[in-house]
Amino acid sequence: MSLGPWQIFLIFLIILVLFGAGKLPQVMGDLGKGIRSLRKELKDGKLAHNNDESNN
Repeated sequence: MSLGPWQIFLIFLIILVLFGAGKLPQVMGDLGKGIRSLRKELKDGKLAHNNDESNN
């Protein structure tokens, strides 16, 4: 299940209304940092999990 163009537009519009145009770059930057952090933790967790299995 993926997001279509209308759904992405609607999400962007809701964010714009909630936070305003002035804070939008800051909100998007924070969102990007959060996504990068999540990906890093997931990758580190998989590596740690694989190392635990190989030690047994």
